[in-house]
Amino acid sequence: MKNLYTIAVFGVLFAVLLTAGCLNSSSQVQAPAPVTAVPTTVTMQAPTQVPVAFPNALDLNQYVTFGSGDTQGKATVYRYQVKPTYDWTSPSWNSAREQLAASDPLELQRGFNRETPAAGNTFLFVYVRVQNTGTKNLIVPSAKQFVVFSDGKSYSYSPIASSDVVINNVLDTQFANRNGQRDPIEFIQPQAGEQNTVEGYLIYEIPAQFNPETTYVVSNIDYQNQAVWKLG
Repeated sequence: MKNLYTIAVFGVLFAVLLTAGCLNSSSQVQAPAPVTAVPTTVTMQAPTQVPVAFPNALDLNQYVTFGSGDTQGKATVYRYQVKPTYDWTSPSWNSAREQLAASDPLELQRGFNRETPAAGNTFLFVYVRVQNTGTKNLIVPSAKQFVVFSDGKSYSYSPIASSDVVINNVLDTQFANRNGQRDPIEFIQPQAGEQNTVEGYLIYEIPAQFNPETTYVVSNIDYQNQAVWKLG
């Protein structure tokens, strides 16, 4: 009887140990599988290139040749000047009515007229030179053949009141009006020295915030040649 009791006690203990072992084995937490990091590839986009309007534009004071045979010439835009306003006078533009239309009454006795651009604009003076390099008379390109191109827009020149206009602090005359002549010069004779050259300014009204690096003077210099100069 005592032996049966001892066997029973050992049986119970064995069962308890067996159950505890099962519980311990089943309650163990497995470590998570290692995660391999995948590198992220970032694609960098190249900045958008702004197309250049005239990639082969000439610099200021560079000449372009035109014509053929005995009738040849060369032309350039040699400088520019910016004026927010400008004052001018003229012997043929001095009546009281004309002065009153262009100036403050207090300035009538001075004989000056003041030109003011539209809001947000300025005046651009472009200086052009054309020279006869041939042996025959050369047709002078007209002022209308020179156009300013800036930020995708074109601007035609603004003619002055008359060829005898004198602009304050500007020593030159308007292009194609040499020596105070009233009518535009049509031909340049093949003479030596300065007599074979016509030069002067053209005035344009353009936005005041223009960028010289993207501003050009474009000229159809004759029927088969176009010339382009960049201001900056």
